[in-house]
Amino acid sequence: MTDISSPNRRRQPMPAWPLTVIGAANVTPRMRRVRFVGEVPQGFAWRPGQDLVLTLPTPDGEARRHYTIRAYDPVEQIFEIDIVLHGDSPATRWARGAVMGDVIQAQGPRGRTVVHPSADWHLFVGDETGLPASASAIAILEAYDAAERQVPAVEARVSVEWFLRGGPAAASSRRLVERLGLFAPPPGLGHAYVVGETSTVRTIRQGLIARGFPRDRIAAEGYWRPGRIGGHDHVFDASEIAEQVVGKVAEKLSAEIARGLMRAAAR
Repeated sequence: MTDISSPNRRRQPMPAWPLTVIGAANVTPRMRRVRFVGEVPQGFAWRPGQDLVLTLPTPDGEARRHYTIRAYDPVEQIFEIDIVLHGDSPATRWARGAVMGDVIQAQGPRGRTVVHPSADWHLFVGDETGLPASASAIAILEAYDAAERQVPAVEARVSVEWFLRGGPAAASSRRLVERLGLFAPPPGLGHAYVVGETSTVRTIRQGLIARGFPRDRIAAEGYWRPGRIGGHDHVFDASEIAEQVVGKVAEKLSAEIARGLMRAAAR
């Protein structure tokens, strides 16, 4: 799994290439699945849970949005992306009007939230925005209403528990937070993946840690928050970020001291 404990890790430039729409249809009233085909760049390596950055056309120019790859066929080089339809956002307008032959630019794959292969079990928690990242595991999910529930496309055994809001998503899902407070981890080594509204993700992550869940076994991503258009949040503790900063400063000081000693020895 990608190192999720390094919030300040320098990103490598992402490759970019064109994707062509080959189909689009609603899988629920508020979720539209778009299928693309496109020859991926050399060295393309995708792990379940990672996303693509799509550059979508808008009347005012372009909008960049991150979307989890729901499925990828490496032989046919076909991608499936699920897009939540909400409001009058650039992504919603584009997804509703997407037709065969439309071409957009994609970059990636990217993302620290990937399925950990060594885990005995997986816990997925989130709202509709996290559905494409789900896999065989225990899934505790929130949705607008019963029509938004999807059957997990997995062969292995999976337990899914739904919470139905009966309306649009709001900041800080109290029901998800309360439900995770009652979660009893199965035996063995587990890994948690928490995605959705940022403040909800942060609260659930802190609750898991308080109950003894190791920090390095939690991947937490805020896919949205009120008032923000596009983007997402990597959810970390302030102490973790401080540790990273202190570590980098210590490395620089050590290097400076070493260079000073070498100069002194050469005199």
